[in-house]
Amino acid sequence: MREVAIAMRVRCTALGVGVLLAVTARQASAQSAAPGVGQVSFANSGAPAAQQAFLTGLAQLHNFEYPAAADLFRTAQQIDPGFALAYWGEAMTYNHPIWMQQDQGSARAALGRLAPTAEARLAKAKTDRERAYLRAVETLYGAGDKPARDAAYANEMAELHRVYPDDVDGTALYALALLGSCENGRDDAVYMRAAALVEPLFPTHPQHPGIAHYLIHSYDDPAHAARGLPAARAYSTIAPNAAHAQHMCSHIFIGLGMWDEVTSANETAIAIGNKLMAATGRPPVACGHYAAWLEYGYLEQGRYADAKKVLATCYAAAAKAPAPSSGPIVDPDNARAYSFITMRLRYLLDTGEWAGDAAGWTVPAQGIHGAELTLAFTTGYAAIQRGDLTAARAEVARVDAAAQAFAGDLAKAGVTDPAPAGRSKILSAQLAGLIQMEAGAVGAALAAIRAAAAHEESLPFEFGPPFVDKPSYELLGEMLLTANQPADARDAFEKALAHTPGRTASLVGLMRAAERSGDVKKADSVKAQLQAIWHRADPGVSPRHD
Repeated sequence: MREVAIAMRVRCTALGVGVLLAVTARQASAQSAAPGVGQVSFANSGAPAAQQAFLTGLAQLHNFEYPAAADLFRTAQQIDPGFALAYWGEAMTYNHPIWMQQDQGSARAALGRLAPTAEARLAKAKTDRERAYLRAVETLYGAGDKPARDAAYANEMAELHRVYPDDVDGTALYALALLGSCENGRDDAVYMRAAALVEPLFPTHPQHPGIAHYLIHSYDDPAHAARGLPAARAYSTIAPNAAHAQHMCSHIFIGLGMWDEVTSANETAIAIGNKLMAATGRPPVACGHYAAWLEYGYLEQGRYADAKKVLATCYAAAAKAPAPSSGPIVDPDNARAYSFITMRLRYLLDTGEWAGDAAGWTVPAQGIHGAELTLAFTTGYAAIQRGDLTAARAEVARVDAAAQAFAGDLAKAGVTDPAPAGRSKILSAQLAGLIQMEAGAVGAALAAIRAAAAHEESLPFEFGPPFVDKPSYELLGEMLLTANQPADARDAFEKALAHTPGRTASLVGLMRAAERSGDVKKADSVKAQLQAIWHRADPGVSPRHD
């Protein structure tokens, strides 16, 4: 669920001045030959003819455009088979740090094409600096489990940064290595260390995609998002032809409740992706990361018809999708059915159209336990909306069974972040609390949802649309309003908005709680905020007082 390079001077002790000038000239030529993905400058000993492919691949590596980067690095290898850093670059494309994904086998195969052993590969590197990069990637894909290797790799990049402090790419990749070492979820102290590495480089290297990109990742939570706004504004212009770069800007926008910018960024990302799809004879983007974020942005803008179109497109694609071939799928972005089931829940929760036609759009979970979990929660929530508590109780059991199976998938995939398993428990608790509320056990219901909210608050923050699909404090606020406790409801909605700034369902709840508490000034202020957010809303979508 998680989700995602440049001008620089380097110290290169093994190169003479004349060679360094020649390399720099080749890099400048390569920058101008591949516009739209950012500017990189990286002194190396590769052949002149391989520079364009290598440097463009490096920019795309920083942009997280991994397949394109791998193709470019392989092109550089074909031009110069002894170009050690071209194999390093390809191997790096198989590590996706923020997403905590890694294809160790493919990376080792890429390195193996340079030479069969680590020692032989190091011998092919022509400078101490190039050998430092190779040592780091050998550690990344060496012995040990992934968390241990990630930590050791971060240490290698720290040493590279110490020895070559003017190496901009080394600094940027060190920052990324720190972010990638947070196997147990977001760690603010580590994220701020990463930001401190690249922040000073941002004004001096304004076209470097990695610097802006990693600043955004460092700051993509509500507490820090304002610091990332300059990088978000810049990144869209640094790499206008990289879909992920356009999407990344919305990581900051969503943390600030800037819904117009969220939708614009993801519309652009999808358009770029569709252009690439068309060029390679593939169907357009239908489901997945960008579509889910775009749907959420439309929902917050009150553009329910547009959100429904995004959902319908994914539905049509998911209905045709085959079952996953092998391995556990723990991320909705990696399977159309899982993506659709997650997007459908988001649409129903935020529109309240539980009796509409979208509520009847279904696809099988295809044995994906995370999808089964979300589907059972959706079905249970819908049953509560129509007052069928018997059906709802049955879905609680299904949620719990799917959660247990999903926990096994997470363990098999090596996921140690507590957020996915935490979400499973919270969804079960939410259904149980809502059932108690409908049955008239108000005190028990509120206690259950308070506990769910406390659990949610204890988990590491997950960027993007609410990771717990119905934020627990928002649900608590709504239940407190139903129980005629507006003062407590107001407090719950304010806590919800601290985690999801500008989320309109929480704003509507806050407006109503303020009004019932007699704070007309606050209610009118929130109403004005909603009116500003909904300036492009569908007819009939407007903030209404009780």
